[in-house]
Amino acid sequence: MSQNPLPVAERAGAVAGSVKIAIEGVEKRFDARRRIVHALGPLDLEIRSGEFVCLVGPSGCGKSTLLRLLAGLARPSAGDVRIGVRDPRRPLTAMVFQDYSIYPWKTVRQNVEFPLLVNGLSKGERRARADQWLDRTGLAQFADSHPAQLSGGMKQRVSIARAFAMEPEILLMDEPFAALDAQMRFILQDELLQLWQEHRRTVLFITHNLDEALLLGDRVAVMSARPGRIIADLEVPFDRPRTGEIRGSAEFAELEQQLWQLLRAEVEATRGGVDV
Repeated sequence: MSQNPLPVAERAGAVAGSVKIAIEGVEKRFDARRRIVHALGPLDLEIRSGEFVCLVGPSGCGKSTLLRLLAGLARPSAGDVRIGVRDPRRPLTAMVFQDYSIYPWKTVRQNVEFPLLVNGLSKGERRARADQWLDRTGLAQFADSHPAQLSGGMKQRVSIARAFAMEPEILLMDEPFAALDAQMRFILQDELLQLWQEHRRTVLFITHNLDEALLLGDRVAVMSARPGRIIADLEVPFDRPRTGEIRGSAEFAELEQQLWQLLRAEVEATRGGVDV
């Protein structure tokens, strides 16, 4: 995978009204062991500005591949990805991964500051913004610690603080809580929910956890087995601001069951598949 995103100009394009991301007829194929793997698509999806969309689907259906296309780390084999750019001086996207992706030799503060340094912010600006987000994510007292001294949940807080500190137009989150235990996952879900409701950035969030998708999302897009297509796109009916207490409602449980019924046949079709 390329480590350098494609130029913004190659990903930007005219989008209608409040649409931030327009994905039209996108497909992705890979050459794997002298055979072509059709990993994704054709897929169509629109995400409005300031919307939190969760993407669920069976393993290997191309969810992570789609995020890489949006981040400019890969090109589609067919179709079109258009992103409305509001301010070319700001980062267009920031990614949060499942495996933390923080530098073990840098302190917590240095990890948060690093992309700000790359983007040319002054030392004072980097320090002020990093400290703001370390405080907001409960990491201020660990600013001078190294990742080896942190728990898994704290490492993921560093990743989230770094992404928010960049002030991107779009957050791309690839199963950021999947490696955590259930209790820590609940805590970080609630913290992310509160952060997002304060700042309302456009988010595409991949998860295998259906209750996570319903808690966080404005919409839940459901993908088929490989090659991944959108087979359902559900509006989440719970009002904002929202809290984790909604998990205990009968309506929440009913919607989770509906999602599972949509997914079950697709999951069963992927036994023995490989994530792409």
